[in-house]
Amino acid sequence: MIYDLPDTTTGAVNKKIIDIREAGGAVALGRVMTLIIVTDDGPAEEAIRAANDASREHPCRVIAVVRGNRRGTSRLDAQIRVGGDAGASEVIVLRLYGPLAEHGDSVVVPFLLPDAPIVAWWPGDCPEVPVEDSIGRMTQRRITDAARAKSPIKALQQRAARHAPGDTDLAWSRITLWRGLLAAALDEAPYESVTKATVSGGSDSPSTDVMAAWLALFLKCPVRRVRTAAGTGLVGVKLERPSGAIELVRPDGKVATLTQPGQPERRIALAPRADRDCLAEELRRLDPDDVFADVVTKGLKQLGATSGTTSGPRSSTATTAAKKAPAARTATTKAVVAKTATATVAKAATAARAEKAPGS
Repeated sequence: MIYDLPDTTTGAVNKKIIDIREAGGAVALGRVMTLIIVTDDGPAEEAIRAANDASREHPCRVIAVVRGNRRGTSRLDAQIRVGGDAGASEVIVLRLYGPLAEHGDSVVVPFLLPDAPIVAWWPGDCPEVPVEDSIGRMTQRRITDAARAKSPIKALQQRAARHAPGDTDLAWSRITLWRGLLAAALDEAPYESVTKATVSGGSDSPSTDVMAAWLALFLKCPVRRVRTAAGTGLVGVKLERPSGAIELVRPDGKVATLTQPGQPERRIALAPRADRDCLAEELRRLDPDDVFADVVTKGLKQLGATSGTTSGPRSSTATTAAKKAPAARTATTKAVVAKTATATVAKAATAARAEKAPGS
């Protein structure tokens, strides 16, 4: 059920929550945390749906701070969602307009659950330093999404440079299944060290960079980052060992193929993870993620030092095309020369016949 409170105040919203609780029996006693979503008006509903789905695993109070038009006078439009419209949580949507849009922290304080952890999620643009943001300062965990930024790779690098304990990014949880499969493959015989690795993925994929940084940090071997077309995401990982290579490749973006020496080829369903699954994973821990911190603060630097380049080799298709190109150009040149020679001979023959013609 949805209750709309246009042009209201935080006091009126709190009173309405109490009325709903008394009338319908909706309580917040089972909520384990407060999740604050900070977003603009456009992607707000998508983010709220993801939070609702994640709340079935982590019952929480969801507070969506939706920043509207900054022009005009300050106004607060609120919406309370309970029951089927709120998953296993209760959702408070606060739409802020005018100068009030810059003071979301003051608006959310009255709705925070007492003695419960606070997590902030920016599904789109986020502050340059989340821990120094007015809302970020009151939270134990801060979740961002570099993939939604205008320049995903640059955004990941900026967040790595300004990382603070408690920060995390959905680019990390999107590769959890990949990391699990690769770790399981390395846990099997012959237990050899990886001599070098290749990670291929979209040129705009921060998850691919994080994967390469993770391998460079923990395998301590040269890692090459191969860039494919934008929008392709993480495409494949190749780990080379003396006995043969381990390859996990997902060419179509849905089904991956795992190949290992001495074992049959395996096909694995490995579609891109939805935001709700990534968010639910991040909400499972409220302490700082030390592994992610090491990957973004040390692994990304080590990746640049060990790989030497971030462009990597061409794909086999591109290499084949490149090899064929000189031959094609040579054939074309020969054809043009032959055609020109033929035309010259034809003109000479015509001129000779004209000279021999009677009356010429």
